[in-house]
Parts: sequence; structure tokens; C-alpha cells
Amino acid sequence: MTRLLILVVFVSVLGYGFVKAWALLAGPTLSLASPGNDASIPGGIVTVSGKATRTVALKLDGATILPDENGAFSSVLTFPHGASILTITATDRFGRTVSKRRTIFVP
Repeated sequence: MTRLLILVVFVSVLGYGFVKAWALLAGPTLSLASPGNDASIPGGIVTVSGKATRTVALKLDGATILPDENGAFSSVLTFPHGASILTITATDRFGRTVSKRRTIFVP
């Protein structure tokens, strides 16, 4: 009976530790709401928006973007006529990165 109780406590503590450590193990996440890939943008004014979690640095084509307390971000950019590639990179405190690329076209 004592061994069973010790086993149950050990498994519970191990499970709790795993749940709390998940944010450290998972790394950063990045999702883009806009623009869509291969989007045609008349006028050349683009709003880049999305959400990043577990990040310490968020960059759009090398420029720092500041997310709000929930991880949401938004930036308005102007592009010349032609095709452009946007690269958004999120980095966590351990240096792990995740990137998303979007190609847009301004007619």
C-alpha cells in the first residue's frame, strides 16, 4: 500500500512538472492573420498582423515589432509596385526561432 502511494505521488509530481515545463520545451509559435500568401495588394499598403507566443524577439524583415501582452502584433507597411517577400521571425529566450514568409504583389 505504501509503495502504491509513493508511486502515485511520484507520477503526479512528474506529470505536474511536465505540464509546467511545456512552455520551455515547446519553443516559440507564430501565426499570421494577414496578409495571405501570394496576395495582391492594390495601392501597396499592407497590414501585417498575427500572434506570437513564448517569444522575446519578433522581427519583420529585420525590424523589431512589439507585440501586446497577449502576443498579438500589427504593422502597416507600404510597398512599391511588383513582388515583395515578407519574412517574420520569432525567437524565444533560448535562441530557438520560427519564421514565416509571405509573398505579396502590388499591381
